[in-house]
Amino acid sequence: MPALNSVKLEFPSLSANEAFARSCAACFAAQLDPTLEELGDLKTAVSEAVTNAVVHAYPSEIGRVLLKLRLLEGNVLEVTVKDWGCGIPDVAQAMEPLFTTGGEERSGMGFSIMACFTDKLRVRSAPGRGTTVVMRKKFSRRIQL
Repeated sequence: MPALNSVKLEFPSLSANEAFARSCAACFAAQLDPTLEELGDLKTAVSEAVTNAVVHAYPSEIGRVLLKLRLLEGNVLEVTVKDWGCGIPDVAQAMEPLFTTGGEERSGMGFSIMACFTDKLRVRSAPGRGTTVVMRKKFSRRIQL
């Protein structure tokens, strides 16, 4: 599906960049005239995806994270968060609520939260090759593009 508009951002897997990514996604989505609730949902989902890349993909090093945003027909925003980190051996297990590899300080709810705040969630991963998270969210039509 061709994008009506798109942007790509690449940044180091530093925790400070989670807020940057969340803000960039919200600014890009502003062209859809979203409600505050829609913006909050988007920011939460992006925050969870980027935090997963920062915390789990690169547990002992700084790596690269790619945030790709695409506006599709029908007021659908597609968000892709990609890393080239350690990968996930069992995606189905990782997507189970409360499952975490991050120790006691992690809740294991990242993928559940992403799924809850978006309309579609797809996760592809391979050990040693990284992870790609693709989320889609349909925004209410308040303005005509």
